[in-house]
Amino acid sequence: MNKLILNTGVQNFILKNKNTDIVSLLLKKSPFEGVSMKEVANQVEVRKKALKKLPLWYNTPNIYYPSKLSMEQTSSEVTAKYKAGLTDGKKLIDLTGGFGVDSLFFAEKVDRVFHCETDPELSEIASYNYEIFGVKNITTIPGDGVDHLKRSGQQFDWIYADPSRRNDRKGKVFMLRDCLPDIPAHLDTLFSHSENILIKTSPILDITSGITELRDVKEVHVVAVKNEVKELLWVLKKGYRGDILLRAVNLEKGTEQTFRFYREEENRATPGHILPLKYLYEPNAAILKAGGFKSLAEKTGLGKLHPHSHLYTSEELLENFPGRAFRITAVYPYTKKVLKPVLNKGKANITIRNFPESVAQVRKKFSVQDGGDRYLFFTTDRNDEKIVIACDKNILI
Repeated sequence: MNKLILNTGVQNFILKNKNTDIVSLLLKKSPFEGVSMKEVANQVEVRKKALKKLPLWYNTPNIYYPSKLSMEQTSSEVTAKYKAGLTDGKKLIDLTGGFGVDSLFFAEKVDRVFHCETDPELSEIASYNYEIFGVKNITTIPGDGVDHLKRSGQQFDWIYADPSRRNDRKGKVFMLRDCLPDIPAHLDTLFSHSENILIKTSPILDITSGITELRDVKEVHVVAVKNEVKELLWVLKKGYRGDILLRAVNLEKGTEQTFRFYREEENRATPGHILPLKYLYEPNAAILKAGGFKSLAEKTGLGKLHPHSHLYTSEELLENFPGRAFRITAVYPYTKKVLKPVLNKGKANITIRNFPESVAQVRKKFSVQDGGDRYLFFTTDRNDEKIVIACDKNILI
């Protein structure tokens, strides 16, 4: 951490150049002794990323920003607030503190927070920013969080960890044991210091695999922001052996769409499958990731088009559906003869659900461009027939 960056002249330069192209900045010679233009450009660039992701940081003067990678890996403000709402008590330890966003919001719910971070510079940056915010109940500890936990001998109301992947060699398939720290390997240690563990993982992690690797899983929260799944949260309770609650949450500006169901409840559910009626419903991304397909039909009273289509229908409009609702204008069999005159208008928003062709293949086959006022759902109905359901944008509910 180069504290010369905090000098008034450097900070004023950063603010003055908040919209300047980063490449052009890097081509300039630094006017500041002891501060390279690369360092200045990093502050400008990362601060830009904080505008939407971390508005509290962006709008607070004299914040010191980390590397681009650290900013990309940190929680957003909105997801950090959500996970903090799952905790309470007197003491929480964050084993993987990073830039310190999660710990800042934990500190609003818990009396004392311990922020551990293996990167000494990142630990120093977090500590400095906490001082800027005037937060007094966070202790920053440079070093390995699990090692500190073992040495501390303390009990905590909550242990939090956001394990990072060791590498990307396995592509999109990975296990928790591929991460640092290796949470499954350390569970005995963690439970010896707390009865409550909260783990954040990438949404790439398969929920069933995560449940298999862990133990005492009480809840799994699938957290989406503006219909994009951002993270999975795993709540572990020492000795818990009951049914696992899955909570699909979609955070929009000022609103929270939530759908809850139990894992065994989903396994037992037997929804009805019917042909399209007057309205069509598409669940939000959090529900699709959580896998509450049958529970959604049973809890809402909607009919499901097919066991694997994950589209729903009703004769009367269901208010406050956790996703998108459309009024159906037509249903077509999937044949070129029928569809060619229907699709010759040139533009449509295409969604594929339980269908043998991709969006790109459908667009190419029928020469359909993206956009316009029409929504077309290519799917399979209860009779295993391929169909296309047409909806208009101007009657999107």
